Amino acid sequence: MKIFLCVISLSLLISHITPCHQKKPNTMDELINMAKEFVNQLEKGDYAGSVKNFDVTMTRLVSPEKMKEVWEILIKQVGELIEQIGVRTESLPKYDIVYVTCEFEKTTLDVKVVFNKQKQIAGQFFTQPLAPYRIPDYVDRDSFIEKEVEFGVQGWFLPGTLSIPNGNGPFPALVLVHGSGPNDRDESVGSNKPFRDLAWGLASNNIAVLRYDKRTKVHGKKMIAEKNKTLTVYEETIEDALSAAELLRNSEKISKENIFILGHSLGGTLIPRIAPLDPDASGFIIMAGATRPFEDLYIEQVKYIFMLDGNLSKEEKEKLDEAEKAVEKIKNLKQSDSSQEQEGLLGVNPGYWLDLKGYNPAISAKSVKRPLLILQGGRDYQVTEKDFKNWKESLGQRKNVTFRLYPALNHLFIPGKGPSTPSDYQKAGHVDETVIKDIINWIEKIKE
Repeated sequence: MKIFLCVISLSLLISHITPCHQKKPNTMDELINMAKEFVNQLEKGDYAGSVKNFDVTMTRLVSPEKMKEVWEILIKQVGELIEQIGVRTESLPKYDIVYVTCEFEKTTLDVKVVFNKQKQIAGQFFTQPLAPYRIPDYVDRDSFIEKEVEFGVQGWFLPGTLSIPNGNGPFPALVLVHGSGPNDRDESVGSNKPFRDLAWGLASNNIAVLRYDKRTKVHGKKMIAEKNKTLTVYEETIEDALSAAELLRNSEKISKENIFILGHSLGGTLIPRIAPLDPDASGFIIMAGATRPFEDLYIEQVKYIFMLDGNLSKEEKEKLDEAEKAVEKIKNLKQSDSSQEQEGLLGVNPGYWLDLKGYNPAISAKSVKRPLLILQGGRDYQVTEKDFKNWKESLGQRKNVTFRLYPALNHLFIPGKGPSTPSDYQKAGHVDETVIKDIINWIEKIKE
């Protein structure tokens, strides 16, 4: 799950496109002023004013009340806004982006404001100013090449990167399946790129890896327009994971008999659904896969974050009550609600929740007879050891299921100390080398 500050990103999910010519100075200056004023309005509590310039999609998705909720949760975790300390811009064919760098009491964040050509706000993020990505010590960048690819179903093609070891092959290959949210191919969170770490670490050891931009990132606005009422995890995740595996089977230097699929977070949770649809895959890896309903995990995360300071304020109690009401509404959904738009469902359509209703990944995984590797970080507060225990209770008697628990690792499988917090994700790090080695050893034992 791609979660920053346990807030649903208010984002128009922009296609993966390259920058074009710079805007005329007076136009960009105007957008800069609008972005800075947007931040000023949030700081002053003028939430009605802050959403006035939203485009149609953002207006439908983000009310003044939702904007207030997001800002207050942010302030709770990073402290009050001290000052705006910088601005940078980016121009894309269909959008212009202004990054307002803001110093808060506890950290520095970019407020990313996306403008359409009508100068309306089409998306908004809170992100950590990015530090340069540093190659992990376990990567030998000279031992593999990378090839840009495109694949998918008609109308929803996705760009991706295939990391291929040097040599003639054929090499075993792995598909990386994202967590929830509009993830890029590296599953970037702040300066962290766990999927790039995995791909490069494995490709350095003669395992090819395919990673790709998620459909909700590449086609986000189209999905909202065309599939808002009918979107399920199949369209969001499963269909493209299957297409990715098929691409590998038709790629040079790839061993068709040794295709593996790795799912992280939501991707891991869905492995028991993906596996029956790809009977030719040799095995599956579940990293931080949840076994409990997502709505229950949401409440658990909200409580955890609110209690990090050891105190539940009146305002936090009210927000928690609202969240619990939303979860109760989700649990009471009926099949007759599937095609209806409803408010108060944590920003997701009824059909999405109904598709997952009754799904128990740990039980469903019993029907997956091929090898499984199940990995869990001990400092993960999003998917916890409760879920890991459920996997073990369901599958622990199976000889072809391997379990690994890493006490010092968080949800991104990056090491740290003490209780994990949302701010951990904004500290630069890498997937721990032990995880890379465990995956390599597991694939080596299974491959034909």
